[in-house]
Amino acid sequence: MLKKLHILIIMDPLIEVPPKYYGGIERVVADLIDSLLNRGHKVTLWASPNSNVKCEFKPFGKEGEWNTFSNIKNILKIQYRHYKYYSKFDVVHNFGRLFYLVGITNLNIPKIQTYMRKINPANIKKIQMFGSKNIHFTAVSEAIKNTGLVGGGDWSVIYNCAPENHYQLKEDIDSDNAPLVFLGRLERCKGAHTAISVAKKLNRRLIIAGNLSKLTQEIEYFENEIQPHIDGDLINYIGMVDDNQKVELLGNAAALLLPIEWLEPFPIVLPEAMLCGTPVISFRMGGVPEGIEHGKTGFVCDTEEEMIQSILNLKNIDRSYCRKVAENRFSINKIVSDYEQLYFKMVEKID
Repeated sequence: MLKKLHILIIMDPLIEVPPKYYGGIERVVADLIDSLLNRGHKVTLWASPNSNVKCEFKPFGKEGEWNTFSNIKNILKIQYRHYKYYSKFDVVHNFGRLFYLVGITNLNIPKIQTYMRKINPANIKKIQMFGSKNIHFTAVSEAIKNTGLVGGGDWSVIYNCAPENHYQLKEDIDSDNAPLVFLGRLERCKGAHTAISVAKKLNRRLIIAGNLSKLTQEIEYFENEIQPHIDGDLINYIGMVDDNQKVELLGNAAALLLPIEWLEPFPIVLPEAMLCGTPVISFRMGGVPEGIEHGKTGFVCDTEEEMIQSILNLKNIDRSYCRKVAENRFSINKIVSDYEQLYFKMVEKID
């Protein structure tokens, strides 16, 4: 019988855990906590003061604050806590800044650093200057892992997930007439403008959901390249959606469009859509292609024209197969099992 662990999870205080709307990492952390508790483990979370979780919780930082001063202050706060409390924990799992681990890198306690974004390998090298005992790095896709390998260290890939019990399979969807969906931040790199272009060329209804950026250039992007096309008929923008609204939005879609223009790590909306049976059509960027079986659970494209052709071929996709693949590869049960096995493996090294 494997023993139950006390796991410390650290998250940047930028967004509450779980997030009400946008917050991919925070959503995964919330689901991970719930599942670990259900498996009998004890969990402590250090995160945003506005977090609302069932485990032991110690807040730090200030939500939405992200500057040099606040980052240094938060790092020092975490180091003090490590000094005071680290002996209570069996495993430290950090989803936040790598330098939250500075004070314990040379201690034998198992440490996991999870990356859900492009990695600066120089930081991996710097952290090893403080010693590097029993630390393991995980990335949410091979594409992200490859950005950090140059820095050294032990690595593995554990994909992002979604709770399979929350998203229901919807099979009876008319792929020729159901709306297309774009769900994500409305920034240029996410490609909403391409989704609009594709929908207009096919005369297909497109529902856009997501949060508006506060960055000046992205506000201009929305005002100049997205908003003028929103007509409430062919192109609809419904704002941010919560978890329950996402179930309806994704479940009733013919496809989720991801015309990304950047190294997208592995968006949580991918397993969310597939758990509803909804295929994903994406450009070949970042880690997204790793989550799509081309022609079976969606399509990987290189051009707008290929995306258009893929939409015309949606009738060939078996939505129940999309659900099955998502359950096997990206369900919360699968991903938590992967993390749990890693915890036990690292704990066994020091027993």
